[in-house]
Amino acid sequence: MPRAGLRGCWGGRALPLLLAYVCYLLLGATVFQLLERQAEAQSRYEFQFEKLRFLENYTCLDQQALEQFVQVIMEAWVKGVNPKGNSTNPSNWDFGSSFFFAGTVVTTIGYGNLAPSTEAGQVFCVFYALVGIPLNVVFLNHLGTGLRAHLATLERWEDQPRRSQLLQVLGLALFLVVGTLAILIFPPLVFSHVEGWSFREGFYFAFITLSTIGFGDYVVGTDPSKHYISVYRSLAAIWILLGLAWLALILPLGPLLLHRCSQLWLLSRGCAAEEAPGSRRDRDFLTSKRR
Repeated sequence: MPRAGLRGCWGGRALPLLLAYVCYLLLGATVFQLLERQAEAQSRYEFQFEKLRFLENYTCLDQQALEQFVQVIMEAWVKGVNPKGNSTNPSNWDFGSSFFFAGTVVTTIGYGNLAPSTEAGQVFCVFYALVGIPLNVVFLNHLGTGLRAHLATLERWEDQPRRSQLLQVLGLALFLVVGTLAILIFPPLVFSHVEGWSFREGFYFAFITLSTIGFGDYVVGTDPSKHYISVYRSLAAIWILLGLAWLALILPLGPLLLHRCSQLWLLSRGCAAEEAPGSRRDRDFLTSKRR
């Protein structure tokens, strides 16, 4: 019987969920291939063309020497050194940048544009992440729980007057709107202004960061041609922590707000009045059964 129950659970829940999960991955792979493959081929063609033109203009170089030079550039990029500019570029390991990197480690964002290259740094990063990631999870959960405590009255709102219910829903909606502006709208505007991005690129960076995807194609404070204030990347790290805490709070509040709004809409349409006699009949029936 337990084995039959396990098979029933697998066939009834896990198998459809697995199929939906695989289909979603296949859909994403298909769409990304259609959107990005041609652009990648064009970029590869342009790069090869530029290498050939470079060799034609500088005949003293051969193909092997050029490939070695490209390899040096790639190794420098992997180690976090931007090949643009000169040796006076700001360090990637000053305190502000190191604080930003520490934040990307404990939040598991991991942009990939910067990583420790020394043996000691890599070993320390492993143990730092082992402690920091659970600590970050506990901190975000505690902060989200503390903020939700101020909204605990929403769980008992059915016992409150209609005016109080409406005010609570409006207050919750205002809180979500203000939080969205403060976390997902204004920071991308600032990043776009400082980095020279479009708002679309700034919003894309903000979403990829706060969702902890962290591709690393857009990272703040890495353009060697710009002069950033010393606390710029530190402020970005603080924004990441606050944004993650805010997301941990609103994820359960979003469905709650939709549920409350639907209930208010049903009450305004008089559906609650129609359901009330039925619920009373059920209570009367249960009472008679007890007797």
